Amino acid sequence: MSKTTILLVDDDPDIREIIGFNLLKEGYNVEIAKDGAQGLEMCKKHNPDLVLMDVMMPEMDGIEACQAIRENPETKDTLIAFLSARSEDYSQLAGFDSGGDDYITKPIRPKVLISRIKALLKRNTKIQNNTFHLLELGDLKIDSEKYQVENSGISIEMPRKEFELLYLLASKPGIVFSRDSIMSELWGEEVIVGERTIDVHIRKIREKIGDGRIKTIKGVGYKFLKE
Repeated sequence: MSKTTILLVDDDPDIREIIGFNLLKEGYNVEIAKDGAQGLEMCKKHNPDLVLMDVMMPEMDGIEACQAIRENPETKDTLIAFLSARSEDYSQLAGFDSGGDDYITKPIRPKVLISRIKALLKRNTKIQNNTFHLLELGDLKIDSEKYQVENSGISIEMPRKEFELLYLLASKPGIVFSRDSIMSELWGEEVIVGERTIDVHIRKIREKIGDGRIKTIKGVGYKFLKE
């Protein structure tokens, strides 16, 4: 079995050395980039299992690099975790809004970081091993094998987390999913995200498929409406 490859993108040489050493010690194959532009090129070249990326970098910052990775059909499903000293809510929301799978705040102990990485990779493997289905709900078609969404015959591009959230809700029309259950299903127990992260994803989904398909249940969560 081939080693899991992690692409570490950070402009701080000390961070690259410390985190790179701990990733290697854990048995991962590690590729290194010093800014977002270089990280984007190396992501295309090496097709890593996970990109661990700083937000504030020269040439191209982490948000821009993440968006570019998501826009490329060959890399759009790559796991991306931000590793940043910026802990403000708006910075985290920008990270998730750009397509990030996790947002990890520096400083973080190496053992905790490794735990977060393992949780992300484990969660991704679980999703990949799920039975694939084609959901057809009126004019909306959701193909979980191809990660494709069509609305009235028009193809819609969605980052992986948006797709997974839409598929989760649409798999059981009329059933209310609490925020806790959504977090557990899509991010796992060990990955911590704020409730506003879910709101951002719901907003983006509604922009793409229309406002009338997903209903907010105040104080509880969301449900996909039956036809």
